[in-house]
Amino acid sequence: MARSDEIFKAALVGKRIPILTLDNKWHRLFTQSEFTPELKGMEKNLNDMLKRQAKLNTETRELKKLKKKLMDEVVILADAMGERPTKKQDKEMADHKRLIEECNEKMDAYEEELVELPRQINQLNNQLMLITMDVCYRKLQQNTKELSEIEEWIDGIRRELKKKVVRKQEKEAVINKLYAYMHDIFGAEVIELFDMQYDPEEKYRRKETAAQAVSPEKQTEGQEKQTGEPEKAEQAGQPERNAEPESKNT
Repeated sequence: MARSDEIFKAALVGKRIPILTLDNKWHRLFTQSEFTPELKGMEKNLNDMLKRQAKLNTETRELKKLKKKLMDEVVILADAMGERPTKKQDKEMADHKRLIEECNEKMDAYEEELVELPRQINQLNNQLMLITMDVCYRKLQQNTKELSEIEEWIDGIRRELKKKVVRKQEKEAVINKLYAYMHDIFGAEVIELFDMQYDPEEKYRRKETAAQAVSPEKQTEGQEKQTGEPEKAEQAGQPERNAEPESKNT
């Protein structure tokens, strides 16, 4: 992994990496076995940082609204107090100032954290990218190796198939010549016992018969034709049956 770190870090320089855990395509890169406890832990930490960042942004906006409301109330309260404020007015003013100070303290703390969080998120996201690239790189190497083995096996099978086809053609040529010579020398009656086994014409007739076997659609058409023929015959015979009563009446 150290060597891969150096290689992949150089590739990431100046690149803006999207947040991986928010991209569904990132999850599809890993199988169940490849998604190690280390990856799960980094994914959780990164998601927790993102949630914290979103929460701080929301709370900062709420604090700003609260602070503005308190300051508006302070202005109104100061006008109402005049030169001789009551104890109640003094207490309300003190409470508003205390709340405003608390808002400022919280916003300052949130601001510091919001400055640091993006850096931490980016750092962890880059580490996650390095691990992702390492896993994908090893997966590419493994699949490339297996692909080469498969292609080599296919090439071997093709070469062997070509050899077998040539040998088949040679054997068929020898059989045809022997059969023809035997017919010429001994005559058909003498070698009749061999015909069923060696007759090349019979062999090719069987192949043609198998190739020309009727498809299911043609069988259906044939059945429809057969069904239609009796009907036609029946219709053709109908006038003859009708003709007999007429001849008797005549």
